[in-house]
Amino acid sequence: MIDDRHYPGQDLYCDGRIEDEILDIVRAHQPSEYGKIIEERKDWAVLYHLSPLRENIVNWVPVKKTDKVLEVGSGCGAITGALSKMAGTVDCIELSRKRSLINAYRHPDCDNVTINLGNFQDIEPELACDYDYIFLIGVFEYGQSYIGGDKPFETFMSILKKHLAEGGRMVIAIENRFGLKYWAGCKEDHLGTYFEGIEGYPRGGGVRTFTRKGLEEICHASGVEEYSFYYPYPDYKFMTTVFSDERLPKLGELSDNMRNFDRDRMLLFDEKNAFDSILQEGLFPLYANSYVLVVGKPLTVKYARFSNDRAPQYAICTKICGRAGSGEKCVAGSDAECGIGSGAGAETGSREVRKIPVTAEAAAHVHHMKESYDRLRQIYEGCEISLNRCELDGDEAVFEYLPGQTLEELLDACLDRNDEIAFRKLFDRYCAIVRYPQNPSVCDYDLIFSNIIIEGDKWSLIDYEWTFDEEYPADEIILRSLYCYGLGSEKRKKISHDLINELRGDIKEIAEKECKFQKLSTGNRMSMVEIRNEIGYPIIPAAALTHRFMEEEHRNRIQIYEDYGEGFSEGASYFLMKGYEEKKVLTVSIPVRKGIRTLRIDPSLDYCMVTVTSLVVAGKPFSIRQKEVKLNGKLISENTAVFDTEDSNMTIDLSGTAIPETGAQVQAELSVVRISAEMAHSIAGDEKAGKRGTGFAWFRK
Repeated sequence: MIDDRHYPGQDLYCDGRIEDEILDIVRAHQPSEYGKIIEERKDWAVLYHLSPLRENIVNWVPVKKTDKVLEVGSGCGAITGALSKMAGTVDCIELSRKRSLINAYRHPDCDNVTINLGNFQDIEPELACDYDYIFLIGVFEYGQSYIGGDKPFETFMSILKKHLAEGGRMVIAIENRFGLKYWAGCKEDHLGTYFEGIEGYPRGGGVRTFTRKGLEEICHASGVEEYSFYYPYPDYKFMTTVFSDERLPKLGELSDNMRNFDRDRMLLFDEKNAFDSILQEGLFPLYANSYVLVVGKPLTVKYARFSNDRAPQYAICTKICGRAGSGEKCVAGSDAECGIGSGAGAETGSREVRKIPVTAEAAAHVHHMKESYDRLRQIYEGCEISLNRCELDGDEAVFEYLPGQTLEELLDACLDRNDEIAFRKLFDRYCAIVRYPQNPSVCDYDLIFSNIIIEGDKWSLIDYEWTFDEEYPADEIILRSLYCYGLGSEKRKKISHDLINELRGDIKEIAEKECKFQKLSTGNRMSMVEIRNEIGYPIIPAAALTHRFMEEEHRNRIQIYEDYGEGFSEGASYFLMKGYEEKKVLTVSIPVRKGIRTLRIDPSLDYCMVTVTSLVVAGKPFSIRQKEVKLNGKLISENTAVFDTEDSNMTIDLSGTAIPETGAQVQAELSVVRISAEMAHSIAGDEKAGKRGTGFAWFRK
């Protein structure tokens, strides 16, 4: 399985000990155990290399068993197994022996795979020139490191193009350097710095990602005349959905954006709302997080959605594509997840929607959809909603491709124009449909707004995957629909909660039921959101960070009050400096005028410890221990006081000090260290600490 004739004798790159750990895992465990190991380890690298969801990026491509495939940069084999199942033969190229061993151990039964170990440029001259597909998944961006020259990416593409059979395709998955997630606060994937790609890689490095325009320029410079773009979402690494120019996302569809598995991130704005604005402006191809560039004839698949983060018996894929018989059979589908609409961009008669089981166990689930169609059609006979026709093609469920807009989209449009009457009219009609069956023996539990397509006055139910042989109260279905709808945005949330209250629903109870349903579908496996939370890289909201920074700046400032006979006034006070660094000795000069009675210095707006090494008033030395200086803290040494209050201050009585007409100053050298409230109370011997009179005795004289 491993051909090491071109191996240079040592691995030229390595991720360190984690590769040894992954090698141990694949030697000792079956792929079916990887999910449990990922949940137990809570480690980004283990998730990245072993998650079966990595295969989604290739599983939608219509590779046939007669096809010959080349995988450049196969790594630890995250997609090699998927290619092996789909293709006739798979040739891999990988520079690392350890990664090649991991790949081989995790795919011992893939006897149609050969891993060519060594540098691409050494192996390339011996490659065949009749590959039906060449895959570069997360590899093309390293072109300048491994190809070299003035135009490494153009050279890389030109070299690979020579190895395609007539009619063959090259499939490149790569990050978009203008991806919205990078504007919103995610770090650049390869270099781990903020805004690196957006700024054009000013710090250099051996990696380059591109915008769509940049990739198009490389295609043109390489003599590529036919190519197409696809948009994996949230990105290509753990793709759940892939869109195309013929089936772009719809408003509200891009809501799964917290994907910082590998490092912390900022959150500069709400990506879902930003995506909605981008979609309205027709700019999604510019800001998609990742691209799949297909060099060659466009694929028949226009959209695919994977629901394979579920229990094996429910793992399916949904696709929109050209009708079977076009030469490349589509592999899955239903319109609920597709959100078919009139803007899809092609005649409905030339399209179909398919659902296919991703696992052998899920075949029964797909067959059940046809049974559900037959039974639901009976109980809704005479109702003002029709069911999207379902037929079986082997283990695949085939559905009509219906034009129109989802009920969810139409309700959103009502909210956007503040048309409460139209919203209520749609909602009331929906409720009448849900309540139509009398004593039904079967129930579509997932009869939510996004699963209804409307064209004119025709309403169609397009997804009935979760149909159960038991009756659920109609209002429970309605309440669940409102709850799911409200999760989409704050605007939705308000009206959803109002309607739930009107129906006397308990939001907490609805949420608990929804959680149980989701756990049913996942087989109690952790969701990707839960895995991300367990890995533990934080999401840092920029607004909160800015507020905290400003608060810190505010607290680390010295505030001055002057009393010229009218007492201290907040309005007449001022801050002496913008902000100071803790533990740094500060030298401050405070101008005072003749007639001043009392000067008040607030060293911090927080609990703190202050050491005053020098205090001079109009040339006269002062000590913080003398009677003219009063503290609302406690002296713990000759020149140090602790303040167990957020309003720390020391006042200096200047009534007995001669102040000249001009040029007088109070000069002080001090250091300020903020401390916790508990420490301040303890040191000061405060009753709040329960140790009155103790403090740090060894600190006193």
